[in-house]
Amino acid sequence: MRNKGLMVLVEVVMAALAVPAFARGAEVERGQLRTFADGSGLGYAIGGHVTMVRTPHSTKVSVTVSGLVPGATYGSHVHNQACADGNAGGHYSFGFPVPGGALDDSEIWPGPFTANSAGRANGWVMVGEVAGPDAVSVVIHAPGGAKIACADLG
Repeated sequence: MRNKGLMVLVEVVMAALAVPAFARGAEVERGQLRTFADGSGLGYAIGGHVTMVRTPHSTKVSVTVSGLVPGATYGSHVHNQACADGNAGGHYSFGFPVPGGALDDSEIWPGPFTANSAGRANGWVMVGEVAGPDAVSVVIHAPGGAKIACADLG
């Protein structure tokens, strides 16, 4: 019950942050997570949602996901294609280092995160640059790297 309360609190805080950002000219996009075929084949039934907030000087991405293996750690990355287009293609990259960026400091990773005892997890990240128009989806990767779920942003 405590973890459910924490997840609700995270969602409320994210909504509160998104509303003022939107009022200042930010762009807010949301998407529902859907299980990829590879995820179904591995026994996953993923649910949840993602939010991307592009402000004039930064990008914030949050993920709330269920249907994970308790205690397992998952990767999550913004991708450069829609979910149905080549399993969301590759990771979105700015092409140059940005504050808060991952890998070579040029990517947006709202993970890794570890699932709680109920198989739920939250992740978020803020980077100091505005994501371009080809940052169109968020993918959840299983331990080992398989793409198990995706949400199109829109």
